[in-house]
Amino acid sequence: MKRFLKSLLAKYILIILIALFLLQAAYITIILVFFNFVEDTDSPEDGQHSFAEIEEKWHQEASKVVSEDDVIRLFEKWQVIYPKASMFWVNGDDVLEVQSNLQENLPEEWNAAFTAQFLKSQYDNDPFTVVAFAGESDEDGFIVFQLERDVMKPQGQRLFDQYSWAIITLTIGVVFIFIFLSLWFFRGIRKRLVHLQEAMEIRDTDGLPILIEEKKQDEIGDLEKSFNQMVQELRESREREQEEEQLRKELIANLSHDLRTPLTKINAQAYTLQKMNLPIEAKRSLKLTSTSIEDVDRLIENLMSYTLLMASKYKKELKEIDMARFIRQYLATWYPVFEREGYDVEVEIEPFEQNTWEIDPLWFSRILDNLLQNVLRHAADGKYIAVRTEATGHYDAIVIADKGRGMQVDTEQKGAGIGLSIVDMMVKGMDLDWDIDSTEKGTTIKIIRVKRAGD
Repeated sequence: MKRFLKSLLAKYILIILIALFLLQAAYITIILVFFNFVEDTDSPEDGQHSFAEIEEKWHQEASKVVSEDDVIRLFEKWQVIYPKASMFWVNGDDVLEVQSNLQENLPEEWNAAFTAQFLKSQYDNDPFTVVAFAGESDEDGFIVFQLERDVMKPQGQRLFDQYSWAIITLTIGVVFIFIFLSLWFFRGIRKRLVHLQEAMEIRDTDGLPILIEEKKQDEIGDLEKSFNQMVQELRESREREQEEEQLRKELIANLSHDLRTPLTKINAQAYTLQKMNLPIEAKRSLKLTSTSIEDVDRLIENLMSYTLLMASKYKKELKEIDMARFIRQYLATWYPVFEREGYDVEVEIEPFEQNTWEIDPLWFSRILDNLLQNVLRHAADGKYIAVRTEATGHYDAIVIADKGRGMQVDTEQKGAGIGLSIVDMMVKGMDLDWDIDSTEKGTTIKIIRVKRAGD
């Protein structure tokens, strides 16, 4: 129950109850003011009667009239009771003789046609009209009593008709108060939700959302609490991830060291054995062993590089490099390797129009190392490699092509997958692009620099 009282639903129900209370209080105030302080000037004096009683009593009083003085006294008596009433007497000679508080102009002389027209127009109409013969016979004429029907309405109804504008005004006022309170209520909710949204979008130095202050114990407060709990769990997860990443890097580093130590020893023993006078078959086996050791060493190096790149720990220093000159110098170190393996090497390096590229020389050398090593592993049957430059209106590219069976064909040499992953991360890390096209007739790889405006 305590939690419900602090909820937004309970607060909004309270606003509705306040609005209903104000509305009822306004109506009660109107009733008290109308019936206790507002003077009803139109109401008749004590002794008022219903229309049926008025008609009956008027006929009784009219039958007692025998002279003009009796008519005057009768009019004065009824005028006290009904101040708003109009009365007149038409004598036996059809002449308007006595009148009291007439609201309209009537002719002095009445004929039968006018009398009939008057009676017809006033029958069951407003004002309420009663016509009675004076005295015991119709020779003394007739007397008429007229009274606005609104005067005889109940006091409450007449006051309502007169002051209904006040009720409407107060009702509208209460409605506006309710609207104002509702807007104020929802404005507070929106402000807190916007604050929570901003907290979700803002990132701390560690890249995670920041904690938000928990202000109230309601539904939004529960949301803020859940958000803070989520952020805390993310931080704990990030810490665990960093610890695991550190352990993984240490494991890989230790494993690489542990693997390289025996590999170095094995390679040294193989080198020693190769100097001895051994059978041809034994020397061939030693050569294959040395090659396998070199492959394992490269795989370990790739694994280390891949781990550092994934952790964004691989150092990168961009410099403006003359690419044509850089490629020529780099290929000079690889040319003897391909020549020893019997490859047909074609090199066509022409300077680009914009020959200066912003790259990391060590990264780019590592990219070329991986790609050329893949040619040695996968394109040995083609015995061909070509390195050339290519320029179009949209990009400049360095192209490496071979005539092997393609990367889709399984070979005895493994490890190309992680090597190409390293190439992908390094190329994109220097804001370059690359494209690979491998078929059974050969593989073509392009390292692309997209031309920018002004190049």
